Formats: sequence, structure tokens, C-alpha cells
Amino acid sequence: MDDSGAAATAPAGRPRAAGYEIEHELRAALGGDGRPVRIAGVDEVGRGAWAGPVVVCAAMTDLSDPPVLRGRGDRTVALTDSKLLTRAHREAFAEVLPGWLTGHAIGAAAPGEIDEIGMTGALRRAAVRALEALPVPPDVVILDGGQDFLRPPWRVRCEVKADQRSVTVAAASVLAKVHRDRLMADLDGAFPGYAFADSAGYPSPAHQRTLEESGPTPHHRLSWSYLDDLPRWRHLKRHRDPLAGEGQLSLL
Repeated sequence: MDDSGAAATAPAGRPRAAGYEIEHELRAALGGDGRPVRIAGVDEVGRGAWAGPVVVCAAMTDLSDPPVLRGRGDRTVALTDSKLLTRAHREAFAEVLPGWLTGHAIGAAAPGEIDEIGMTGALRRAAVRALEALPVPPDVVILDGGQDFLRPPWRVRCEVKADQRSVTVAAASVLAKVHRDRLMADLDGAFPGYAFADSAGYPSPAHQRTLEESGPTPHHRLSWSYLDDLPRWRHLKRHRDPLAGEGQLSLL
């Protein structure tokens, strides 16, 4: 699960604030024609969950100072990777970021899509949906992590821990996380016992117990290996033919 709060901190005991290091490098490298370089930060959430969609946010800024939150006493809370923020701070940032960003959009791929085309294909589909919904197309995309799941025609720079180094990626990280958490919380009432509001579809103990007793919901990923360990429900597993084209599934 990725709701661990401030799991990693700067030496002073606070999460590292994201900056514009990567954005400035890209503008210096790509801004030769005098036109401002449009940069989108992209981050995803839900990759390792057993239930729910994978959600991607694309965010763009004008490279102005990002908003900060008031903390205890005279402290402030800076924008950074959503995993290093408490739930309350993520929610607070999610309220102010849309009014500060020059553009942002959310894309998602449903569990059925993940089962059909695999996680890499689902990530690309969700990211393209987010990028194509931005008010202006970006010239370059900063992806958090070392895997370019977008590929051409998108111009991509992959950076490990970009959500701690790039303001645009950090903003995308927070908005994606809050959006998906709210989606999963909305499912909690319809599917009690799976702890969707608390675990967001990740394999918490309560989630696993109910899954074993009651089986998967329509929101579970049925190609995931957890079904191999559930004899009563193993027949529901969906298998993707690695030699077939996109969307080819079989029930074995």
C-alpha cells in the first residue's frame, strides 16, 4: 500500500520538497527557438493493487513557486511525493493545486482493461487519456520511474524519484493518489468487508479475508496471481495469450 504517510524524510525530519531541477534542465535543452517549453509531469497510482483502476495524472505548471501548507507552529508543509505526505496533507494539497496549475487531467484504465492488455499497456492507455485531456499538448513529459511506458510519439524523460525532485510530477502524484483513494472509498459501501476505503484495493488483511470468503468483486483484477491461492475462486482467473494481439483473453 502507498498510504504510509511520511515514510522517508529529509535530514531535518521533513519530507524533501520537490523543486524544478528537471524542468529547468529540459527548458535549457529544448528551448532553443525562444518558445516556452511546455512540460507535463506524469505519475500513476494503483499499479500494485488487486482491485480498482490504475490512475494517471498529468500536470503542468508555469514554474512559479508551488503552494505550501501551514503545519504545526511556524512550520510549513512543502509539495512532494504523495507517499511522503499524510492523508490530511494530500487532501489539502488536492484542494489548492487545481487552481494553481496551468493544466491538469486524470486518466484511468479499468480492471478489465488491465486484464486484457496487461499493466504496461494499461498505464500507457491511462497516461495518454490524461495527456490528451490537457488544455495544451506538452512538448515533453517527465515520467516518474525508469520505465517509459508511453513511447513515441510522446517525448519522454524518465527519472527515478521524480515525484521528489519535480514539482510537476509531485503535483501529479498527489492528485492521482487523492482521486483514486476517493474512487475506492466510494466503492466501500457497496462492497463491505473488502476495506476499500482503508486499503484502496491493496491486499490488506481485511481485504484478503473477505476475498477468500466472498470472492472477487466486479472491480477486482482477475488476471492477478492472487487467484492462484484461492481454490474456491481460481476458476475465475483470466489468462492472457502472450502470442495474441491486444485484448485477446481466454478463460482456462
